[in-house]
Amino acid sequence: MGIIIAILIFSFIIFFHELGHFTLAKLNHIDVQEFSVGMGPAIFTKEYHGTLYAVRILPIGGYCAMGEDEEATDSPTNFNNKSVWARICVIAAGAVFNFILALICAVVLIGMAGYDEPLAGEVEEGYPAAEAGLQPGDRIVEMNGKNIHLFKEIQVYNQFHQGEDVELTYLRDGEEYTVTITPKFDEDLQYYRLGISSSGYTAANPLTAIQYGAYEVKYWIDTTILSLKMLVTGQIGIDQLSGPVGIVDVVDDTYQEARSYGAATVAVNMLNIAILISANLGVMNLLPLPALDGGRLVFLAIEAVRRKRIPPEKEGYVHFAGIVLLMALMVVVMFNDIQRVFF
Repeated sequence: MGIIIAILIFSFIIFFHELGHFTLAKLNHIDVQEFSVGMGPAIFTKEYHGTLYAVRILPIGGYCAMGEDEEATDSPTNFNNKSVWARICVIAAGAVFNFILALICAVVLIGMAGYDEPLAGEVEEGYPAAEAGLQPGDRIVEMNGKNIHLFKEIQVYNQFHQGEDVELTYLRDGEEYTVTITPKFDEDLQYYRLGISSSGYTAANPLTAIQYGAYEVKYWIDTTILSLKMLVTGQIGIDQLSGPVGIVDVVDDTYQEARSYGAATVAVNMLNIAILISANLGVMNLLPLPALDGGRLVFLAIEAVRRKRIPPEKEGYVHFAGIVLLMALMVVVMFNDIQRVFF
């Protein structure tokens, strides 16, 4: 069951991404040859207003075909005859819809489970937070210049900056204080710690659900970007990346652990994974790399500056090379996933 849920989550997130392209194409009066749900042979098709709508046999994602890789025709509704800004909106819409979906899931999640304010719960004696004067109930608002909105941001910041001094700003009774803390190494956990624990989750109302839902999405976007920076700088290796196989395994493990606690716990965990994947997909698609939406946006930005389109065949060669490299990376990541999962 966990594997089926993982496939459905993946499929809906990719479908929603393609729905972004489709929606903005229609709003800009651009021809859409086909909008498909799923992949493989079609089990249902219907043509409506020049667009073929299809449901395909494999419930994995979907696609929106607009002819963007073709030469412009005489039709004013052809993708390539539209203004560069209209085309930028259409291409960027996939990632934007991923962020919107992540926000919707986050609002629902926080409405169900509450939000983790960055409030100190327990401040452990003998650790640097207590020695710096922090007390239970203090609200952490900044760490080394980074704004903090969720308690998990404190944990992740410490995780990615092990052993580093932290200039920490907190609020107490409306007054702002700033202290410098040096994390202390915990011999048992083999980990540098500040000595602060969370105060728990706060029940949300509609307004705070939206507010902290936005913070939740921002948290996952920031975490994805930080992870990419660490990959580029060599702080983490390609062998630590996870692809579809690894994520399906995580979803299945999470489902197996959560199901004994009831449907609500399963739903909360699956929503959390959906937020992570959707935000991650949005960021990855905006990377300025060939074959990705971000790569297409680079070509459109160049066109906007030089007021002349780069020949489609030359752009196509670049994107083809990008696809080949992307497929090679996916093979490596899948091989690593299979080794971790099955061996």
